[in-house]
Amino acid sequence: MRRSVGEFASVISRALIHASKRSSRSQTWTPELEQTLHHLGCRESLSPTLVARVIDPFLVHHHSLALGFFGWASQQPGFSHDSSTYHSILKSLCITRQFNTLDKLFKQVKAQKIRLHPSLYRSLIASQIIGKKSNLAFSIFTEVPSLASEIGSQTCNSLLAALSSEGNYKCAFQVFDEMNHRGVRLSTLGFGVFLWRYCGFNGLEKTLGLLDEVRKIDFSGINGSVLAVLVVHGLCSESRIAEAVSAFDELRIRECKPDFIAYSIVAEALGNMRNVVDKDLVLKKKRKLGVAPRNNDYKEFTFDLISERLISEAKDLGKVIASGNFPMDDDLLNALIGSVSAIDPGLAIFFLNFMLGRETAPNLVTVTSLSANLYKHGQIDELLEVFQKLSSRNHFTDTHSYNIMVSFLCKAGKVREAYEVLRDMRRKGAVPDIKSYNMLLEACCREDLLRPAKRLWDEMFANGCPGNLETYNILIQKCSEEGEIEDSCRLFHDMGGKGVVPDAFTYTSILKGLCQAKDLKVSLEVFTKCAMQDQTLARSVLCTFILSLCKEGYLVPAMELLRDQSSDIALLDSHLILLKFLANADEISLAVEHLKWIQGKSPLMHQALSNEILASTASSSKPDPIFKLFQVMQGNRLNSTDDLGKEMAY
Repeated sequence: MRRSVGEFASVISRALIHASKRSSRSQTWTPELEQTLHHLGCRESLSPTLVARVIDPFLVHHHSLALGFFGWASQQPGFSHDSSTYHSILKSLCITRQFNTLDKLFKQVKAQKIRLHPSLYRSLIASQIIGKKSNLAFSIFTEVPSLASEIGSQTCNSLLAALSSEGNYKCAFQVFDEMNHRGVRLSTLGFGVFLWRYCGFNGLEKTLGLLDEVRKIDFSGINGSVLAVLVVHGLCSESRIAEAVSAFDELRIRECKPDFIAYSIVAEALGNMRNVVDKDLVLKKKRKLGVAPRNNDYKEFTFDLISERLISEAKDLGKVIASGNFPMDDDLLNALIGSVSAIDPGLAIFFLNFMLGRETAPNLVTVTSLSANLYKHGQIDELLEVFQKLSSRNHFTDTHSYNIMVSFLCKAGKVREAYEVLRDMRRKGAVPDIKSYNMLLEACCREDLLRPAKRLWDEMFANGCPGNLETYNILIQKCSEEGEIEDSCRLFHDMGGKGVVPDAFTYTSILKGLCQAKDLKVSLEVFTKCAMQDQTLARSVLCTFILSLCKEGYLVPAMELLRDQSSDIALLDSHLILLKFLANADEISLAVEHLKWIQGKSPLMHQALSNEILASTASSSKPDPIFKLFQVMQGNRLNSTDDLGKEMAY
């Protein structure tokens, strides 16, 4: 029975995803994937409809596979892509935000004059705006200006706001004109940001001209009071204070009634100029003609700015509202603190102080975001100040919230302060957990405070908090690095008694330490224990162990250890490390002996080693000894080890 296109598309996509997961190069298109398509008989049934259905919906979130399948199809005899296949692949790239590839493929669409569905143009423009590539979004828009109404009001207004925010007024004006010409409704977001940034450079008269133009067409989607605030703020920002004063009456007669926020902006600007007379006149006008701001209007608009990633505009408006001591809901303040802290941590603290002054506090997500950005910007003193303020208001009440503070103090290297937090936790009945101790232990070790770390270890167990694998790994690694190998071994053996199973990190740390301490016997015993625990684990540790042995001059034990393992190709790196150390140490006879052993055990491994060495030395002007060794071996010119040594010396 012949399968439908949809059924076959599902089979193909599942096969590709399954084959990709089995491949070591899961993020690339490989010959194995093409072989999978060949086995399914794709070539015989290939059509644009099938390609489009495979990509969308089945591979739409797997851009590498989608792109690979799209490319494979284009190489098949007699096949050519159409609007449906381009639609599917461009949709996948939009969703996964592969902006560079998206741009390249869209150029192909333009060159081939392929017409896409308006919904895809909408997605393409929106994805470029998200990627902060408003110029590319604009170039897509200019390709299809006649589709502005189908692209939609939301996307067009987003583009208008993005271009205006970035100061690209020429392009913004083109979008504005096209929207008016095509009857696309302007929103408070699009027209508001456009007029906000426009009026400061072009003055009140031209701004009112644009406003009149929009009012003749459709003003229904615009909040007049919010627009009035944006206009007077834009004028004041560019020192057009007199025009801002004149704007009140002009805006009022155009259905943009200024509220208290608008009057406060101008009054503050006049106060900064020490123009007391005009300031008093503005305040009198505020009391007579102004209206109370509607909290929800500004909340909705500010959230729109944040969602459109117009953080600079959001912080400016938020600052105006907070500076005038106008009300803001907690959820809006949390959003402002979290988003603004990424670009201006100082202003984010201003919003935090405004929030605390109203006897409310940020949520933990906001505290985490603010802390992360203060740390990222190197503002550690400010971070400490924030924690102090929040602690004094009993903001941290449980282990989870305290751990946020501990985490960032430890990252900032403030170990003493982090330890004080642990003490404060116990005083207030919030018991430190294993995460609390591990963060502080790691910070102690990172700051080379091994003795305090050991004391903290003892304190942790005394307080009834047993260590986990991470705890042991932190201390074992540090003790090994510091040459305190007896303590490392004691901790390692203690793990077994506590039921904590070592992992690769544990074994790697202690084996390095034992090798550096020249304790060959114990290191081999530890590796044997690792192999008994899990052969796969032992293979993952082996390479590092061989490297540690070789660094300390234990070349023969390393060679013997490798010969005790299987001749699996997975151990290639371990053999390569040993051979390089043997060659560099002029242990030519041992190197030849080991190579012959490899060749006898696994010709495949021998060939792989040869390929690796050839590849690694191809760009080197001075071939290293191991390369010369392989040249001689592969040439079959010498039979005896003595002759080979002479050739190497030559």
